[in-house]
Amino acid sequence: MTKIGYTRVSSTDQTTERQDLGDIKVFEDKASGKTMERPALQEMLAYIRKGDEVTCHSIDRLARNLRDLEDIIKEVNSKGASVTFLSEKLTFSGSDDAMSTLMLQMMGAFSQFERSMIKKRQAEGIAAAKARPDSPYKGRKPSIDRKVILQMLEAGHSIAGISRTTNISRQSVYRIKRDALAKGVLVE
Repeated sequence: MTKIGYTRVSSTDQTTERQDLGDIKVFEDKASGKTMERPALQEMLAYIRKGDEVTCHSIDRLARNLRDLEDIIKEVNSKGASVTFLSEKLTFSGSDDAMSTLMLQMMGAFSQFERSMIKKRQAEGIAAAKARPDSPYKGRKPSIDRKVILQMLEAGHSIAGISRTTNISRQSVYRIKRDALAKGVLVE
């Protein structure tokens, strides 16, 4: 039996110090828990053997989505290994324990809910920041100078010619032309 640990933080500037699992082989990811496509997670899942015990600080460190959480635990259990979450004091070993299954689903749902709330608060914060006059969110600078495009259209240049000259797609030139015609800025 090998004791294996899994730790995760969401970004490279964060540390896993608070998730100390002791002196065991630890797989560490610095990536969002919204997906199972995490290098260390995949490496750990490939490494696990029958009888191993995977230890994780908390459920939300393993997955932020109930379906992914259940899939990861099923995969670990199918290899004859168990998963233990220290902060929740829960262990899943593959036995059909109804109470453990209920607890897993409830805790996983809370993790998923928490992630949704984080995303919502983040979006609200960005919207509020954009509304301030001193906002760091200026948006990207326009890559197309519409005035130049309109002047070229008025001068009779072809759509393909304008596209080549300005290095923008013909579709963008058509869109600018359509908008200008609709607003009455350009007459065909």
